[in-house]
Amino acid sequence: MDSDRIAIVDDAGNEKEYTVLFTFESEETNKNYVLYYDEDEDEPEVMTSVFDEDGNLYPVESETEWDMIEAVFEAFTSDEE
Repeated sequence: MDSDRIAIVDDAGNEKEYTVLFTFESEETNKNYVLYYDEDEDEPEVMTSVFDEDGNLYPVESETEWDMIEAVFEAFTSDEE
């Protein structure tokens, strides 16, 4: 993912653009992750997906992955302060 915006199509076929917060690759899982949010919301929720080299998005599969993503996000937000 080289862009600062991504488009996601929901189950109903509606496309929505989101702002990319950051991406990272995990050597532990050998997967790429993207964290993104809807900048139009007053209190945006950060969402996460796995992405492949073609830009396809997939859900995070395990609690271990969520723990790792949370640690990376916390490191990112502490660096921003």
